[in-house]
Amino acid sequence: MAVSALVGEKLACRRGFKLLFEHLDVTARSGRALLVVGPNGAGKSSLLRILSGLLGATEGKVRLDGPSLEAADSGVGEHIHYLGHEDAVKGALTVRANLAFWRTVLGPTGLPVEDALEEVGLGGLGGLRAQVLSAGQKRRLAIARLLVSRRPVWVLDEPTTALDVKAQARFAAFGRGHLAEGGILIAATHAPLDLGDVDELRLGSVS
Repeated sequence: MAVSALVGEKLACRRGFKLLFEHLDVTARSGRALLVVGPNGAGKSSLLRILSGLLGATEGKVRLDGPSLEAADSGVGEHIHYLGHEDAVKGALTVRANLAFWRTVLGPTGLPVEDALEEVGLGGLGGLRAQVLSAGQKRRLAIARLLVSRRPVWVLDEPTTALDVKAQARFAAFGRGHLAEGGILIAATHAPLDLGDVDELRLGSVS
């Protein structure tokens, strides 16, 4: 993949009157998972959103490194998949239409919709309205977005929420495959992820 590292330099984040972290350096490298750990309120979700380009840092900057990246292309944007707490599933649409929408928005560079649904265990459910899915099924539908559009960096906030043991194992296999292809994976999670050897970044409240 074109991206060799995601780097955050001297990052700080303030939410309201609370300073969550400061002077924080982050490096996530190709082929290696980085787990962000720490107590509730330490700023894990905020950090992931900053690394994804969805939230501006109070201080510091984020860049992508890679041999084929131009200097003007050093931001994050189209290179990152962000999977947050919310599944971003529209209940009135079918399962198939939800995933097809995201494949169009994110770019049709991965699996076809039906193949991705099979991979996450939703094969045969494409015609159902998403509102009838269980919480675990909605999470699997959200995970399928990672498969229909190939992007080198995955930033994941509690990715296995609502998943049973079998679905957690399936997700871990997706993660290991992504890393084996040279991808970057950054995750905050309270559940163990079977991703092999990982790097760890620990956040703690500065207040």
